[in-house]
Amino acid sequence: MDKQDDGIREQPVALSVVIPMFNEEEALPALVSRLRPVLDALGEPYEVVAVDDGSGDRTAVLLDAFRLGWPELRIIGLRRNSGHQAALTAGLDRARGAYVASIDADLQDPPEKIPEMLALARGRELDIVYGIRADRASDTGFKRWTAALYYRLVRRLAGPSVPAQAGDFRLLSRAAVDALKALPDQQRVYRLLVPWLGFPSGEVTYEREPRTAGHSKYPLGRMIRLAVDSVTGFSAAPLRIATWLGGFAFLVCLGLIGYTLWAHASEETVPGWTSLFIGVLFIGAVQLVCVGLLGEYVGRIYTAVQNRPTYFVARDTSRERAERRL
Repeated sequence: MDKQDDGIREQPVALSVVIPMFNEEEALPALVSRLRPVLDALGEPYEVVAVDDGSGDRTAVLLDAFRLGWPELRIIGLRRNSGHQAALTAGLDRARGAYVASIDADLQDPPEKIPEMLALARGRELDIVYGIRADRASDTGFKRWTAALYYRLVRRLAGPSVPAQAGDFRLLSRAAVDALKALPDQQRVYRLLVPWLGFPSGEVTYEREPRTAGHSKYPLGRMIRLAVDSVTGFSAAPLRIATWLGGFAFLVCLGLIGYTLWAHASEETVPGWTSLFIGVLFIGAVQLVCVGLLGEYVGRIYTAVQNRPTYFVARDTSRERAERRL
C-alpha cells in the first residue's frame, strides 16, 4: 500500500469524512448538496476523503468537477475495484483528522448525524461512536431476515460487544484509527474489528432512509462473502463444527457396522445395500463439508503469507496539491 509522503506537512484537520464509492455518479450530486452544508456549519477544519474504488462510470469525473469549488474534497483513486472494505481501509489509512467518520455515498445513513456523533465523542471522551439503525423498514423482508441472522451469528462468535444493526456508519478517534492501521488483518470486516478494539464507545440512532439513487453494491453474493469473512476471520468455531460432524459421522459408522454384522449373521445382506448407500453418501457429505471449512482457513493463511496489498492508490489529490506547492 502506498504511504503518504512524510516530507509533506499537512495542516491539522479536526474531522475527516471517508466515503468509499463505486459507480455512484447518480448519488453524488445529492450527497454533496447534503454533506457540505453540514460540515461547513461545524466551523472547524475538515476534509472529505472520497475513495473511488475503480468506478466504471463518471464518478471520477464528477468528483473532479465538485472539487473545483470545494477545496476540502480530497479524491483518492484506486487502480482497480478492490471492494468496499478495502476502499474504506484506503480512506482510513490516509485520513488526517483528529476524528474520522465513515459513511456510504447512497445517503441511507444521514450525514446530518455526523455533528451529533462528533459532539458525543468529545463530550463523553469516546473513541468510537456507532450509527445504529432504529429500524430496517426501508429494506426488503429477505434483507431484514438475513441481516438479523448475520448479527445474531457474529455476536455469538465475536462476542456481545458487536452492536446489533450497526453498519459502517461510525466515528473514530485518532487513537482508534491508529490502532486499526496497526492490525495485520488483510481481509478486514470493520463492523467486527472496531468493537474488538475495546475502546470506549457510544451510539447515535437514526432512521435508515431509502437509497437516493443507483442500486445496492451489496448483492446476495457479496453479502454471503461478508458473512464468510466475518465468521472465518473472528472465530475457529467452523473448525470445531467439522470436528463435531466427524465425531457424529464416526458414531453413525459404528451403528452401520453393527447393523451390517447383524444383517450378515441373519443372512439378510441383500437388503443392506440401502444402509451402505446412505452411509457412503453421509460420510462423503461430511468429508466435503470438513474439507470446505478447512479450505476457507487455508485460503486465509495463504493470503496472509502472500502479504499482498489489498489496494493500490493511483491518485491522491492531496499529494498532487502539496507537490504543486513545492
